[in-house]
Amino acid sequence: MKIGKIDHKTFSRFLVSRLGRLDESVIVPPMTGVDATVIDIGKGQVLVAAEDPIFSIPGQSLEMFGWYTVHIGASDVAVMGVKPQYMTYTLLMPPETSDKDFETIVDSIHQTALDLDIAIVGGHTGYYPGFASPTIGGITVFAVTGKNKFVTPAGIKPGDDIILTKGPAIETAGLLAVLREKELIGKFPQGMIEKAKGLCKKMTVVEDALTAFKAGGVTAMHDATEGGVGGGLFEMAYASGVGVEADENMFLFPEEVRIVCEAFKIDPLFSIAEGSLLLSADVSRSSGILLALKDKGIPASIIGKAVKDTDKKMIRRRDGTILELEIPEQDPFWPAFFQGVEKLDPK
Repeated sequence: MKIGKIDHKTFSRFLVSRLGRLDESVIVPPMTGVDATVIDIGKGQVLVAAEDPIFSIPGQSLEMFGWYTVHIGASDVAVMGVKPQYMTYTLLMPPETSDKDFETIVDSIHQTALDLDIAIVGGHTGYYPGFASPTIGGITVFAVTGKNKFVTPAGIKPGDDIILTKGPAIETAGLLAVLREKELIGKFPQGMIEKAKGLCKKMTVVEDALTAFKAGGVTAMHDATEGGVGGGLFEMAYASGVGVEADENMFLFPEEVRIVCEAFKIDPLFSIAEGSLLLSADVSRSSGILLALKDKGIPASIIGKAVKDTDKKMIRRRDGTILELEIPEQDPFWPAFFQGVEKLDPK
């Protein structure tokens, strides 16, 4: 059974040749590892736009569902170095959804958009059979900026430092700690489990990306989602036409991430990591970026370097072995997630 976004080979072989009309105003088209599109709209301005689906998490509040909706969509624009300005969303709900639940979701989306200074300018809302829970069919976030005032994940230059914020598998640990908390209780201190659950509020890179870009020297940024940090490193290197040499021992590695991944036998390097920002920077500016992030309370570390040799996309694991980077065929988060869902509803 296939779960999650399509693999790199299918995208390259099938989808990339089926993108409708060619248009020279599209500066950044759909590409592996690139989070948003960039369109030239004239007069020195470009439109930056991104879209994502969002599903609700069993056992988690609808307020958090609304929060995710905005932050996950906004993160894909922020990694281009651009402040999100506008959004639309499609909310699809089971027919039995109560008015209270509907209002809770919309209120949360509204409040989160206010917090991020984003205007909601359209979308679609309705009740439809076939949905087991409220679902965002798509959130589109967009903004207008100057033609030379953005970066893409394809901008890494040989010699650049590679920086990671927060550590790996932030989303994996946060969501599984909520969904499968009962399996963690008794095995780990309750305080550590609560810290893991609290990672859900760190599943955003909006502030990470805008802070780093403002500090200067950033050449590329990428939101490490499906495929995790390992897959994200591969995607950035592939899009940029460079190699990368990274070292897992240089990662920040929160203890709460470690315990959740160990409990469910998940490799944190390749597991979904919304909230973990990957960025590259000129070596002369890396320290300034790290300081700017620290001032905002965002932990980060240099985890490797970009190199000219495109065949060198590798990482030294914590045990000293060298692993060639790739996008995993299956993100290890999904089996663990759906095992948890089945335990909630054995039917």
